[in-house]
Amino acid sequence: MRTKALVLSALLGIASISAALAAGEVYSVNAVGYVNVSVPSGFSIIANPLNAATNTVAALFGSVTGGVPDGTTIYKFDPITGYSGNDFSFGEWAKPNDTLLPGEGVFILNSGQTAFTVTFVGEVPQGPLTNSMPLGFSLRSSIVPQSGKLATDLGFPLKDAANNDIDFTIYRYNVPGKAAGYTGYAYEFGAWSEEPVPAVGEGFFVQLPVATQWVRTFSVNQ
Repeated sequence: MRTKALVLSALLGIASISAALAAGEVYSVNAVGYVNVSVPSGFSIIANPLNAATNTVAALFGSVTGGVPDGTTIYKFDPITGYSGNDFSFGEWAKPNDTLLPGEGVFILNSGQTAFTVTFVGEVPQGPLTNSMPLGFSLRSSIVPQSGKLATDLGFPLKDAANNDIDFTIYRYNVPGKAAGYTGYAYEFGAWSEEPVPAVGEGFFVQLPVATQWVRTFSVNQ
């Protein structure tokens, strides 16, 4: 299927699995991979597309070649309390144990003059997956590391629990080829103004009139 071809950039561990089969060993069939996410200078919204062994900010951003620029800040968003910042200064995060889980999105301010790349390494989330989204605004991403049309390919819900259409808006930030700032994608009266196609590792704002579950069952063997 179309979305299957859009899963992450590469799978790792094939050689070790083959060796384990030859030796008759027990091994995990979980799909492990990596995704490179480019963080441009200035603000952007990113996401962790894989479930790492440790999903803390300090562990996830330790892959940056040359280190994260001093002054870089990650902003998590809470619909009740608003933004909370996590600043990187003198080689350390203010809150190194803050987590960034698959399905979440965060604003990041790259204080450097050029982009840097974060290499996320971990397992592809599989099985029944639920992304709980509250009433109002929240920062979200696809739990599965795929790019595709948000509802058509990635299974974003268009109806509520009573099977009624939901009117909602998705806001992407600094979309290539679009005007600077936010680009809105409205779903109203059962139709999109334009269906968004978020990239792997991209977060976005969701504005909902009711709390909603983004439920999807996924397997790399589909």
